[in-house]
Amino acid sequence: MYEFKYHRPSTVRQAANLLIKNEDAKLIAGGHTLVPVMKQRLAAPPHIIDLSHIEGVDGIEMKGRSLVIGALAKHAAVASSPIVGEAIPALAELAGLIGDPAVRHKGTIGGSLANNDPTADYPAAVMALGAIITTNKRKLKPEEFFQGLFTTALEADEIITKVAFPVPKKAAYIKFRNQASRYALVGVFVARLPSGVRVTVTGAGSDGVFRVEEYEAALQKRFSPKALDGLTVPAEGLNSDLHGSAEYRAHLIGVLAKRAVEAANNRA
Repeated sequence: MYEFKYHRPSTVRQAANLLIKNEDAKLIAGGHTLVPVMKQRLAAPPHIIDLSHIEGVDGIEMKGRSLVIGALAKHAAVASSPIVGEAIPALAELAGLIGDPAVRHKGTIGGSLANNDPTADYPAAVMALGAIITTNKRKLKPEEFFQGLFTTALEADEIITKVAFPVPKKAAYIKFRNQASRYALVGVFVARLPSGVRVTVTGAGSDGVFRVEEYEAALQKRFSPKALDGLTVPAEGLNSDLHGSAEYRAHLIGVLAKRAVEAANNRA
């Protein structure tokens, strides 16, 4: 690693001010993205701002019909939370599929969303459930927040503070993971909300998480795996690498979507 200055703010406001005062500063929470690239000397931020000591930003609670999760809540906390398990069991299961125990006990939901890795799990849940991402400055819908590969709407001095998930009628997440990294080769989240059905895919799109509107329309009429019979996702625009071709990923999307619908129905 290169030399850097370490900051440990105690409030979100202090952290935001440090971002303003220190050009090219980087935030760190769990550190599972930033630290590895620094070790490989692929990044050399002059200032590191550690959010992990800020209190009151890791809570999990119900507010009305929304499940609100603080940005510093760790994956393991989301996976084991009775509140999450009762309100949105699919979200608890998703969190339990992230990485390994070491990753789940350090990584945070806010860090995952801010990084917006195209193979990460949380973006699929946020997009499928229509969650609202709150920062120190504003509230953002998923369609506004996710802007492409490792890109979000976050401004230079903006920090995620919480995420509010509307409680669905039914939901499930199925992931076909890379056995080495445990990231999603393809992951499909299906949610039946009062406002309609949403189907999102992570791991397959070259620009990150995306919705499959044809699947949504079919499932809106009949929420059954058979409703997806004969429907396909074009391979064009999907990732193709040593782990799987675009055509393979397109096939997986269809398979996993049916499994997700079946799981959602069985849970109900």
